[in-house]
Amino acid sequence: MIMLIGSYQLYSIETSEFALDGGAMFGIIPKPLWEKEVPADEQNRITMVTRSLLLVSDDHKIIVDTGNGTKWQEKFRDIYRIELDNLNLEKSLAKYNFTPRDITDVYCTHLHFDHVGGNTKIVAGKLEPVFPNATYWVQNENWELANSPSEKDAGSFMSADWSVLLENNMIHFVDGKESFLPEIDNHLTYGHTIGLMHPIIGDSTNKLIYMADLIPMAAHIPLPWVMAYDIHPALTVQEKGEILPTIVDEDWIIFFEHDPVHQAATVQFDGKHYRLKDSVIISA
Repeated sequence: MIMLIGSYQLYSIETSEFALDGGAMFGIIPKPLWEKEVPADEQNRITMVTRSLLLVSDDHKIIVDTGNGTKWQEKFRDIYRIELDNLNLEKSLAKYNFTPRDITDVYCTHLHFDHVGGNTKIVAGKLEPVFPNATYWVQNENWELANSPSEKDAGSFMSADWSVLLENNMIHFVDGKESFLPEIDNHLTYGHTIGLMHPIIGDSTNKLIYMADLIPMAAHIPLPWVMAYDIHPALTVQEKGEILPTIVDEDWIIFFEHDPVHQAATVQFDGKHYRLKDSVIISA
């Protein structure tokens, strides 16, 4: 089963399993509440995935975000419990008969390591692009932050995820909400990080938005359920409150980058809270 929207075939591409601290993932929400939704391990970590969206048309093969990648030292693979044996980029692409060389465009929602770590790889001790034939699209504002981060942000960015791309003139920079790929609109948010791009694709039947870290998992749909990783958590709540009414009223599909169970979903409002309505399978 493959979902079609407009000129695009949609594929859910799981690129890794990993784990982050549950308290960091749910901010001010008490553990007895969030653990009912997402159980924690003995180190308080919750199981997550990195999930890319592949959009395929006659002229384009676009991958939205690239996950954790493979450049990790053992120490950090243990800390983040990164698992690449069962889920990885090449295996997930091959499931649908694609390879990294087929990709024409890489849409980088933002430059945190778990979103663009798969942009590059190490081969014989040197960095190389994972997608050698692609244009990598990066928001200007997020690029500036990534290259001059605050103390809070510094650990989220790794220049190895983009340095070789810059050297090879493979990065195209985006200003604001300008459209740069066919039939794809861009929504910007600033609560999680500065200049986070969310692609929106739609036709007369369906509309889908890639939520990235605005709503990374189904458990993050309720307004106050936001991450401690956000640079402006109150702004994240506001931005969710601005877009969720449209998502509910127009029955949009929201795509989850980090939910280990749900690829995507529709949303309902019960008069008090926004919640998952129906789980949606993008591809199987």
